Amino acid sequence: MTLNTLPGTEVHLEVLLARKESIADNVVRLTLRHPEGEALPAWEPGAHIDLVLRPDLVRQYSLCGDPRDRSVLEIAVLRERDGRGGSAFVHNELFDGDRLRIRGPRNHFKLVDAARYLFIAGGIGITPIVPMIAEADERGADWELCYGGRARSSMAFGPELSRKYGDRVVLRPQNEAGPLDLDDLLGYPEEDTAVYCCGPEPLMAAVEQRCHAWPQGALHVERFAPAEGADSGPRGRFDVELARSGVTVTVPPGKSILEVCEDIGMPVFSSCRQGTCGTCETPVLEGVPDHRDSVLTADEQAAGDTMMICVSRACGKRLVLDL
Repeated sequence: MTLNTLPGTEVHLEVLLARKESIADNVVRLTLRHPEGEALPAWEPGAHIDLVLRPDLVRQYSLCGDPRDRSVLEIAVLRERDGRGGSAFVHNELFDGDRLRIRGPRNHFKLVDAARYLFIAGGIGITPIVPMIAEADERGADWELCYGGRARSSMAFGPELSRKYGDRVVLRPQNEAGPLDLDDLLGYPEEDTAVYCCGPEPLMAAVEQRCHAWPQGALHVERFAPAEGADSGPRGRFDVELARSGVTVTVPPGKSILEVCEDIGMPVFSSCRQGTCGTCETPVLEGVPDHRDSVLTADEQAAGDTMMICVSRACGKRLVLDL
């Protein structure tokens, strides 16, 4: 995990786009290598990288390759119909041989130890799940994947997962079999089972609703977009002391902590500005954060020792941050 502990010092790594290939309808896989053939950063299942497409266009993509292969990093990108420009850039502007910059990897979606895993993926949400399945299988754990998509041709990694793991993988193209039966999957809480879900927001919300009766901590999710209502509630004025910089700033109702830091010329790393990627995570030294992100778990939010400054605010009149 990379926190904003030293603003402006996080290393960007230049990588070579060794191969761009179509692996499903509107999905391309990018294979990234070090330009000089050196080993790339280590990572664990669930990790993602920031892909710096332009200085003003940074997007996060889950790593979907083999963590043991340090020669490459692999991501898969869906062309989003109503996206914010990142997926269109990847699909239209990137070609084999291009050089890119990345940040990370970071991981807010780690695979915990469990006797059994239930993986639920929707669409491009399969990407972080692929290396998780390989890890769970290598551990000898009991696991099952239920993977839904609009059509079989749009379900990246579906055929290879089925070939490799057989009936542990349930593919459910919606145009053939309808939506995932979440009541059947999650209707009866199970002990010693970790549920991992990634996909579109309606799927995530439905899974969360059905897991309310499950043991605390059983559900693990990663979002591509903010949870419904995450950044809501009063937006009062408060002060933030930037402990390392010796500066105190006032955050008005119409701005975020991140924006105020940028206004005074403090370079703080950020990316999504929606509370979903974790890039702007910052240690909290004093005060109580008003968490509005979709990254931290309930326990992490309750601890109050870190926050996403692109969306989260203060419960009181003052915060002290390690910036």
